[in-house]
Amino acid sequence: MIRFRNREEAGQLLALELGHYANRKDLLILALPRGGVPIAHEISRVLHAPLDVLVVRKLGVPGHEEMAMGAIATGGIRMLNQQMITALRISPEAVAEVDRLEHEELARRERAYREMNPPLDAKGKTVILVDDGIATGSTMQVAIASLRRHDVARIVVAAPVAPPSVVTMLRQLADEVVCFQMPEDFGGVGRWYDDFSQTSDKEVRKLLSKGGGHPPGGHAFQASAKAPHLTDYL
Repeated sequence: MIRFRNREEAGQLLALELGHYANRKDLLILALPRGGVPIAHEISRVLHAPLDVLVVRKLGVPGHEEMAMGAIATGGIRMLNQQMITALRISPEAVAEVDRLEHEELARRERAYREMNPPLDAKGKTVILVDDGIATGSTMQVAIASLRRHDVARIVVAAPVAPPSVVTMLRQLADEVVCFQMPEDFGGVGRWYDDFSQTSDKEVRKLLSKGGGHPPGGHAFQASAKAPHLTDYL
């Protein structure tokens, strides 16, 4: 097992694993911001594919926000870990408050990253979903659920590092999972990077502008008018 110097190096190594997708006209790279964007930028550069973001927010346990009790994504998708919520005796009111705050942050990030540009159209595309690492898989699960609503042709989950058990779980949901390394002794995503400093909103905007951009008049990747505001998948 190796430690990545930074997200850029991790993205370059992961791009080598995805080389068979290079130069495909039906390919779209979607990053989970913010940390997934530098990884995805390297992949889009190597594979010559457009880059966009799919905004996903973890629903953290009150008082232990690093622990996910669920996640939300663009398009009105919500996934809850009811078993955890019950075991920790988290009240419906507490869940609703975390949900409200994270929806506000999700909307803020959509505005900050996209400005006046519509998201890229994912219909009929092979979509590579990228993050800088996968710990529990909760945010990636909700990202997959969101994409499934948009008639994509194929979903490929890609990350530099993740536990083997999480990769096995995601292989049941995505069409393919590409992970550079899968340590049994995982210990958190940041453990596998020398530089795991936070990616800023400014850097996300900069990388998006370099990574394919938004075609004029592109159709938005957004919630269907028929879709419910929130859907619990678990």
